[in-house]
Amino acid sequence: MTKRAKVSVGREPGGLIVHINGLLPSLSPAEQRVARMVVANPADAARRTITDLATAADTSEATVIRFCRSVGMEGYPQLRIRLAAEAARRVEAPDARVVGGDIPPDADMEQIIATIAFNDARAVEETAEQLDPAVCELVVQAIHGASRVDVYGAGASGFVAADLQQKLHRIGRQSYYWPDVHTALTSAALLSRGDVAIGISHTGTTADVIDVLTVARERGATTVVLTNFPRSPVTDVADHVLTTAARETTYRSGATASRLAQLTVIDCVFVGVAARDRARTTGALETTAKAVRGRRVEPGRRRA
Repeated sequence: MTKRAKVSVGREPGGLIVHINGLLPSLSPAEQRVARMVVANPADAARRTITDLATAADTSEATVIRFCRSVGMEGYPQLRIRLAAEAARRVEAPDARVVGGDIPPDADMEQIIATIAFNDARAVEETAEQLDPAVCELVVQAIHGASRVDVYGAGASGFVAADLQQKLHRIGRQSYYWPDVHTALTSAALLSRGDVAIGISHTGTTADVIDVLTVARERGATTVVLTNFPRSPVTDVADHVLTTAARETTYRSGATASRLAQLTVIDCVFVGVAARDRARTTGALETTAKAVRGRRVEPGRRRA
């Protein structure tokens, strides 16, 4: 089958730092050193000359120029202006010891709590800021008109996939979540035009999700990807790309911040689908709530 053009990819309005962080894995090692300096302290980077920044990042001025172009800037002057504006609008952590989101080895429990809480909240805020309503609308339309929706995710992203499937199922949408790659592949092989396949991968490099979406796309299904990195391999097999803006640091691979960011996007899409047919949604929610009402224990009453 001829590869279809990618219909939609997230935008950059959430801020330059969020944009750079999302592109980080696709940059060269030397460009990544520049990127990490910029992300860690945009105000400091904005004050530096191109020679200063290149020296601090242990690279060349030519690499800094390449970095600028890789992230969509015409040159270093434009990058400095954007970084200065970014530094001015950034919300800093209320705890002065919370810096950059990483947790130092000697951190006490108070600092750990403050750092995690601040970065979890920031992940949700920055995800909402950069989320493109136009792309969300296209995904909502696809799900609303689909005869079937398959959702895929491995590891921690699998919990988010299961959450989306359960939400869609509760409002009467035929949806399935396949945690095992073998059943996922066989399910994807039975999809067809008019169906939707949704893959969730924070890194965008999860082979299971990429392989399943590849099969789904070959079968003619509309493919949707939710990832933190818009240039990651999984986007190559997606018609619509939704992005989060979460940062995983020391001790935090698969951190709650990335799951919260993913759940934020999932909720936006779900509510968009639910709102398309309010009568159907309300009726399904009332019916399903009634089905489990008898499974709750009233306060102050013990079960026999």
